[in-house]
Amino acid sequence: MIEMKDVKKTYPNGVSALNGVDISIDAGEFVYLVGQSGAGKSTFIKLIFREEIASSGSIKVDNFDLLKMKWKEVPLLRRDIGVVYQDFKLLPKMTVYENVAFALEVVEETPRNIRKRVMEVLDQVGLKNKARFIPDELSGGEQQRVSIARAIANYPKLLIADEPTGNLDPDTSWEIMKLLEEINAAGTTIIMATHSKEIVNTIKRRVIAIEGGLIVRDQHRGDYGYET
Repeated sequence: MIEMKDVKKTYPNGVSALNGVDISIDAGEFVYLVGQSGAGKSTFIKLIFREEIASSGSIKVDNFDLLKMKWKEVPLLRRDIGVVYQDFKLLPKMTVYENVAFALEVVEETPRNIRKRVMEVLDQVGLKNKARFIPDELSGGEQQRVSIARAIANYPKLLIADEPTGNLDPDTSWEIMKLLEEINAAGTTIIMATHSKEIVNTIKRRVIAIEGGLIVRDQHRGDYGYET
């Protein structure tokens, strides 16, 4: 699904974010990405859906070679990738329904299929009864559920969750994790960046730790392994 070989990323200001990353992630895996702030997690994630381009090395996602692909191919890559952010990134003046529908309108899905799919994913995340609400009328946990519904609306093969529980209370965080587990169980590969030791140590999945732009640990179903 994802393969990185000797990936390096240096930004124009001279900051070296990744310093030779080698990693393989299989289809269907649930992987935690952990490490201190500034370790390179965000760059790692942005390279996967080509928000950033590696300085050197090789990155393959599904059938795409990200360092060789043309810009016109980027939308095709992103059709198979859903992204969930810590701050939700919902469109504030649009309803819940419209926020999710927007993801399908972008890929030119038919109005009939949009209506059907939006209600399916809202039902999946438990928000079918709030389709006409706007984001400000929802709790933080509900907004994150809308964000997840939008991210999975187009049946992505890969879901990237960047600190999806970072702004949520503990009980709501566990609800979001249960939902992510269900999505993964249905076959979607998940990469989740997180600082939550409790989540990683309780719901045991593969842990990839980044430090100083390098993979310092790759542990299947292991503990977080860092002390505060």
